[in-house]
Amino acid sequence: MSIKAGERMPSGTFKTMGADGPKDLKSDELFRGKKVVLFSVPGAFTPTCDAKHLPGFVTLADQLKAKGVDTVACMSVNDVFVMNAWGKASGVAGKVLMLADGNGDYARALGLELDGRDFGLGMRGQRFAIIVKDGVAERVNIEAPREFKVSSAEHLLSQL
Repeated sequence: MSIKAGERMPSGTFKTMGADGPKDLKSDELFRGKKVVLFSVPGAFTPTCDAKHLPGFVTLADQLKAKGVDTVACMSVNDVFVMNAWGKASGVAGKVLMLADGNGDYARALGLELDGRDFGLGMRGQRFAIIVKDGVAERVNIEAPREFKVSSAEHLLSQL
């Protein structure tokens, strides 16, 4: 069962790339006392994710932050090295925090895993976006299969 608006975000750990290499970031540290836009893509460098999803959040990060968002975070079931490389290639510095959910544990905890084996992707996370306030999901936008509408930066900006 997937997370719903009004529910507390699950506990978990992401990997991020720090100045000295990979480091852990606990979900409580990410969400506590903050307004966070967490969006998930099925895979770094994949067509819609790379051409539309991440670029939209990079472009609109300042507008999202002007509406009270403290952190814009991109999550994917990819390793921290891929997420770091994708972030660099996409110019996310200072705009979007790249979160690796390498084993898909957080996607599963949210109930938003995706079986991508038919496409050679293995188990991934669904395409979604959640507005989180102090650890509670305020809005949960889950895309229908092969859709890209409700998880876009433009749509979230309209919800703030």
